[in-house]
Amino acid sequence: MSDWARVRAHLRAHRYELAVRAVEEFPDVRKTAGTPLLTDPAWVPPAPIPLSGVDLTMAAAPPVDLPPAAGHPDFPSYSAAMVALDAPTVFENRPTWRLLDADLAGPAPRLVFGDGTYFDSIDTGEAAAHEYAAGGERPLREAVGNPCDLAKRPANMAISALTIRRDQAGDTFLLHWRDPAKVGHAGGLYQVVPVGVFQSSGPGDFDLWRFLLREYAEEVLGEPEIEAPDYPAWPFAVAMTDHPGIDAHVLGLGVDPLTFATDLLVRVVIDAPVFDEIFGARVAVNDEGAVTTRPFTAEAVEGLPMQAAGAALVRLALADEPAR
Repeated sequence: MSDWARVRAHLRAHRYELAVRAVEEFPDVRKTAGTPLLTDPAWVPPAPIPLSGVDLTMAAAPPVDLPPAAGHPDFPSYSAAMVALDAPTVFENRPTWRLLDADLAGPAPRLVFGDGTYFDSIDTGEAAAHEYAAGGERPLREAVGNPCDLAKRPANMAISALTIRRDQAGDTFLLHWRDPAKVGHAGGLYQVVPVGVFQSSGPGDFDLWRFLLREYAEEVLGEPEIEAPDYPAWPFAVAMTDHPGIDAHVLGLGVDPLTFATDLLVRVVIDAPVFDEIFGARVAVNDEGAVTTRPFTAEAVEGLPMQAAGAALVRLALADEPAR
């Protein structure tokens, strides 16, 4: 086994423990809800923000000057090595929107994006995780410094949605186990669902809610990937949009200390009758792993190897329960 393959296997097998330990590299960076998820004061809203209340704009993406990433000597990039030697089921270099700036704490919440690609995050974040797992010198991680500084690295923003079924008999939520054979990021960990890197499938897609609709259809209902949907004519989108029994709020933004994965933390609460009508045919296994239902309690995730963004989101949502 090559050194690259050995470190890659170690990273896959110990991703959770490495992430917990990696947070020690950032003693002066704010953490989210007592979890390893790194954040910035400007990314922490004073109260939950309606998802529709976050303004999205586009700007030119500046170049980033980083040292060569840790990789296999026979390949030009970390992503190229993964494609050849350790490609998961879902692994394509698609266009994405690169997060350039974020302000969720001010009176006008906003996110600013530029053009990017999915492999940007692999060649920076996943390579930085490999570098950490290998031990020794860490030139890439040192060059990035505080990963909440979006000027230092290309940052693909994922949207992590905590889906809560609201019921007087007791709230429940959906929990996702990410199969390491199927995914390129966070394999073997638990996460909320749906989650995906914010990207377009066609015209009119530069919209947080519309992106989540596609992720819900794929990850919860098991639908094939939908390209360029006609949202006003799509029955699922119509059922989910502007429904009085469904509300979506942003609780924050954070960065994983190991992989630098950057997640917008969104809580989606759905009244039980509405949830059962729309998601009654939800799947137990999807293209990225397995989906289960758990009581919406702290005990339900206690001790689970959970991705930092998901752990932070659950804690933030539980802390906000009395206000809801």
